[in-house]
Amino acid sequence: MENRCAWVTPGDALYADYHDTEWGVPEYDARALWEKLMLDGFQAGLAWITILRKRDTMRAAFDGFEPEIIARYDDAKRAELLENPGIIRSKLKIEAAIGNARAYLEMRDQGLDFSDYLWNYVDGRPIVNEFKALADLPTNTPLSQTISKDLKRRGFKFVGPVIVYAFMEAVGLVNDHEVTCPRHQAVQAMARN
Repeated sequence: MENRCAWVTPGDALYADYHDTEWGVPEYDARALWEKLMLDGFQAGLAWITILRKRDTMRAAFDGFEPEIIARYDDAKRAELLENPGIIRSKLKIEAAIGNARAYLEMRDQGLDFSDYLWNYVDGRPIVNEFKALADLPTNTPLSQTISKDLKRRGFKFVGPVIVYAFMEAVGLVNDHEVTCPRHQAVQAMARN
């Protein structure tokens, strides 16, 4: 694909595929959204390509990112995760994923669907930006700050405004494909009406 967004490392097939098939595509499944937010939390301080390379192993290690299972992890499972070289072995991030699973389930038990919760922030439609260059993209916005603050209030961890904004871009809450990128129009057409 010509004219991909400038953040895609030239010649990196995994990164190119992620850009061409996933990044910015509006995601409406609550569990899939939660998984992506967890992966973005694990990325804190690392390059996203590191997460992409470990994603399949992380999905296996974290039981398919099923919140119902993760919320019940015990000390033995925590120790197993910390010994797994195929994942991000950060005790703080592992503990955050467990706590975030509990926070997700609490929201659900209160009748709040995670997908509806997130998409209500943008009135159900992606925010479409018209950036021409990578340098134009913000790292966070007032909206990502608001969502971050509310997630933290609900007990989520590793959900700062920069992580939340990267998450918003990845799951299509905001379309930050550069206007010259063919995916800009393509992902815009995938949004629900």
